Amino acid sequence: MKKIAFLGLGRMGLPMARRLAAAGHPLTVWNRSPGRAGGLTEAATPAEAVRGADVVVTMLSDPAAVAEVAGRFTAELAPGTLWIDMSSIGPEATAGLRARLPDGVVLVDAPVIGSVGPAAAGDLVVFAGGEDADLDRAQPVLEHLGRVRRCGGAGSGAALKVVVIGAIVACVTALGEVLAVAEELGVPKEQAREVLSAGPLAGVVARAFSTESDFPVRLAAKDLALAGGGPVLTAAREVLLAHPSIAEEDLSAVVGALHRTAQAATTA
Repeated sequence: MKKIAFLGLGRMGLPMARRLAAAGHPLTVWNRSPGRAGGLTEAATPAEAVRGADVVVTMLSDPAAVAEVAGRFTAELAPGTLWIDMSSIGPEATAGLRARLPDGVVLVDAPVIGSVGPAAAGDLVVFAGGEDADLDRAQPVLEHLGRVRRCGGAGSGAALKVVVIGAIVACVTALGEVLAVAEELGVPKEQAREVLSAGPLAGVVARAFSTESDFPVRLAAKDLALAGGGPVLTAAREVLLAHPSIAEEDLSAVVGALHRTAQAATTA
């Protein structure tokens, strides 16, 4: 079994790391805040964690976090090491990581779609980008975490994640506004929800009212920023940022936040 270093034990990272350990891989983990390893072998530094590893997996919050942590371990990577970055950082930041790889080290970008439950169950959707030979090496590791979709060459997994999550976040935000408008027009929210659930927006409605997802609004806003400055995605991001009280809540909280905002405007 390949020796794996797993860096980043947040909401998603810890259950993912546990799955790799349960599969029998020798595993060393590291997290910015120590004491989150949950019984897994924990290193004191990123460099210590990756020393001697065949595979390094990073699951961090944003491009700045990945760049900062990478600067603390890349010098320790031996030729032949496979680095799988599963963070949602977009293709530009991914290209920056590749440009600074030590000789003989390869990088596969493999961000995921899914929440904490699917992470624990190994039911994430993994968007993998890289050279075919590198993806072949990554496949046995990634299959413990979810369904692997090979997207193409370097950066293609990171790019597809930006596209998919941008659509999801923008649509959920727009739905929240539409439901607020419905109430202003005298349409009961449940009636609007029922009709929308029966049409092409059924998946969006299900996500907007999910009670099992755990995707913080602040990370949703971060992912929209990765998609660039298009007017619709920019507007959705501004809506999310306008409600800092729900920053750590799941994306579905934006529906209630927009409802409360509309109510306050009506009674003002």
